[in-house]
Amino acid sequence: MMAAGAALALALWLLLPPVEVAGAGPPPIQDGEFTFLLPAGRKQCFYQSAPANASLETEYQVIGGAGLDVDFTLESPQGVLLVSDSRKADGVHTVEPTEAGDYKLCFDNSFSTISEKLVFFELIFDSLQDDEEVEGWAEAVEPEEMLDVKMEDIKESIETMRTRLERSIQMLTLLRAFEARDRNLQEGNLERVNFWSAINVAVLLLVAVLQVCTVKRFFQDKRPMPT
Repeated sequence: MMAAGAALALALWLLLPPVEVAGAGPPPIQDGEFTFLLPAGRKQCFYQSAPANASLETEYQVIGGAGLDVDFTLESPQGVLLVSDSRKADGVHTVEPTEAGDYKLCFDNSFSTISEKLVFFELIFDSLQDDEEVEGWAEAVEPEEMLDVKMEDIKESIETMRTRLERSIQMLTLLRAFEARDRNLQEGNLERVNFWSAINVAVLLLVAVLQVCTVKRFFQDKRPMPT
């Protein structure tokens, strides 16, 4: 009975939505991803709030545009330059531990005067608040019941599963970005092949017409007409 009660309490904690408590701290910042079009000769910046003493991982990738490169900078809430990439197609950077405040991410395409760039980036947070939330479910079980079931093992298994699922989602997102970049490259190559193929066909037809006219001119009768 005690084990059944512990299992029931654990199931209710996992299925029911959390109850907001007055005076509780702000909710943890969620991971995010964004794809945008960066015009030629322009610079675009984004601001992302971050909690203190956490880990912030930034991944970006240029998935469209000539050259597939862009300038990238990352600044701390105090204005300190943390990362500076020049004309790169992709990059992965980690800030640990983070400062409380707004981080500034900038993508610069000012070196390009013609081509716009399609840029994908993702922000991944690993905060200590997540560990505190996981600890909360154990409070729903009486101390005596925790002796019968290995609560620590169950908690560790749930945390491991959650971490692996989050990493799987991140990998799938990156794979989608790679697929989009490869598709754009293939479509661009197809357009160039079709264009030059049309030019070659036009040149071949023109040469064929010129050759026919030249051969006909050789066989034309050039004798003077009788008077």
